[in-house]
Amino acid sequence: MGFFTKDTTPVAGGPDGLAPLSKDRIKAALESEGWSYSVDSDGDIGGGWEYGSFYFFTNGEQGELLCIRGSWRGKLEASDMGLALQACNSWNAEKLWPKTYARPDEEGMIRIHTEHNVDYEQGITDGQLSQQLVCAINTGMSFYEHLNELFPAVWAEYKPQD
Repeated sequence: MGFFTKDTTPVAGGPDGLAPLSKDRIKAALESEGWSYSVDSDGDIGGGWEYGSFYFFTNGEQGELLCIRGSWRGKLEASDMGLALQACNSWNAEKLWPKTYARPDEEGMIRIHTEHNVDYEQGITDGQLSQQLVCAINTGMSFYEHLNELFPAVWAEYKPQD
């Protein structure tokens, strides 16, 4: 019953208070989870996981939009676009997140992506930010694992070497 009697509403300036989203806070949240990341020359934050890579952006006029974009390591031939779209559409119909999509890259290979977007105009707590990162990465990795099963030959070609 403590859930209903405890005041868990975060307040601005409190220890678990709402604060503006920022790249520094994203980096701190990644570090608190023990995840490695890098920052490119444009200031974009990214990291690699076993099945794919993820980038963490702040968008919007005040940097209030959290956007986490992932890319599966595998690359499909253009002839597999229908299968890629079917995999994405099935996932999107059955799961709440992440949003998935397929599109050709500059070389004409099909790349499959995940995306998780949330508006934090009113601010976000550190706990909420960590939760969003964990959610986006874990559900993205679940989708990429599904792709590994659907396209085992492609995964065998692109998986990281031990």
